[in-house]
Amino acid sequence: MYLDSADLEVLRGVLPNPLVYGVTTNPTLMRRAGLAYADLPGFAAAVQGLGARAVHLQVPCSSAEKTLEAGRELAALGPPGFVVVKIPATREGFSGAAALVAEGVPVTMTAVYRPEQALWSQMVGAAYAAPYLGRLEDAGEDGLGLIGRMQRLLARYAGAHPTRLLVASVRTREAVLALLELGVGALTLPPALFTELTNDAETARAAETFLEDARALMNAHDT
Repeated sequence: MYLDSADLEVLRGVLPNPLVYGVTTNPTLMRRAGLAYADLPGFAAAVQGLGARAVHLQVPCSSAEKTLEAGRELAALGPPGFVVVKIPATREGFSGAAALVAEGVPVTMTAVYRPEQALWSQMVGAAYAAPYLGRLEDAGEDGLGLIGRMQRLLARYAGAHPTRLLVASVRTREAVLALLELGVGALTLPPALFTELTNDAETARAAETFLEDARALMNAHDT
C-alpha cells in the first residue's frame, strides 16, 4: 500500500506506518503541493526519513531518449531501488522504460487505461503498471471490469519477475475492497482515505470499553 501525495506536511501526519510501503507522486500532485523538480532531492530524502521503502517519481519528458536520461537522474536520488521511475504508457515511454529496466532501474508504467498496456508493461519488465480507477469511471468506463482484465492478463503471462498493478485514483472504501477482491498487487491511496480505512469508529469504541474495564480491574487489584 502506498500514499498518493506530494505534500510533506500531510505525509508527516500519517508516516511512519507499518501498513504503508511508500509514496507515489506525479507532476499534478507536485504542482498542487507547490513543489518544483528542483525540490525532488529533498522530497525523496524526507519521505525516506519518514520510513517509506520506495518513492515513485515521474519523468518530466516524453521522448525515449530524454526519458532514459531523466530516469537515471531520478534513480540517483536515493539508494538503489528506492526511487521507482514513473513513465507514461506511451510508445516512447515503453522504449525508455525498457532501457531503464536493462540498467536495473525499477519503473512504473503510469496512465494505463487499456488491458494490453498492462501486458506491454510486463513485457518491458516494469515493476508496476498503474491504472486510474476513478478516472476510468469518470470517462464512463467500467473501471473495475477493465482492471480485472488487466489483472488476469498479468497473471496469465507472468514471468520470473511479474508486474504488479498499482491502482491509483481510488476514492472510496468500497473501491478499495473491490480491488482487494480482484487481487491487485498494490494500491496507492490519498492520505485522507488511508486514515479513514485505519480508524474504525466501532473498533475505537470497543477499544475504549476494554481500556475502561482494564482500569477498573487494576483499581480493584490495588484496593
